[in-house]
Amino acid sequence: MVGRARPARHFGSVDVFLEAIDRAEPGEVLVVDNAGRQDEACVGDLVTLEASRAALSGILIWGLHRDTAELRTIRLPVFSLGALPVGPQRLDPRDPAALESAMSGPHSVTAADFVLGDDDGVLFIPLDRADEVAQVATTIRDTERAQAARMHLGNTLRNQASLAEYIAAREANPQTTFRQHLRSIGGEIEE
Repeated sequence: MVGRARPARHFGSVDVFLEAIDRAEPGEVLVVDNAGRQDEACVGDLVTLEASRAALSGILIWGLHRDTAELRTIRLPVFSLGALPVGPQRLDPRDPAALESAMSGPHSVTAADFVLGDDDGVLFIPLDRADEVAQVATTIRDTERAQAARMHLGNTLRNQASLAEYIAAREANPQTTFRQHLRSIGGEIEE
């Protein structure tokens, strides 16, 4: 999933999610703050289907989801801390700023953030740095794909990374790091 963050803090009722979805632009990511709770699932199939129908690109939950089988059918990316069949039983007072920011672990997320999620996890990037990060990521991806292609043809990663050269440089100067060496030869696999 890729898109601008659309934050929503959960206080026990799904109305905050419906409001966030109503305000969202297509392609945004619903970022749900349920304070990492492990005793309730706050998003299920109906909210996910609503987000999908509103053309959001995904949902990130700092907490749990439910209705896993139905979510697979809906096919909207949903990232959470896990699944639990029990929905919220509480109804806490809603903070007036519930649609302005959301926490996800230690990260405070606002509409000024961009969300990227794949099989390896989720990243938050300030919108004003998104182009810069995308360019660096593209370079790293292309470098690694080329390295893998060469490996399939028999050229080991050790050879491509000039490992023997690095070890000699490190012996001459123990402050030399592998990352510095890789940067000097254009092999940024550790960026």
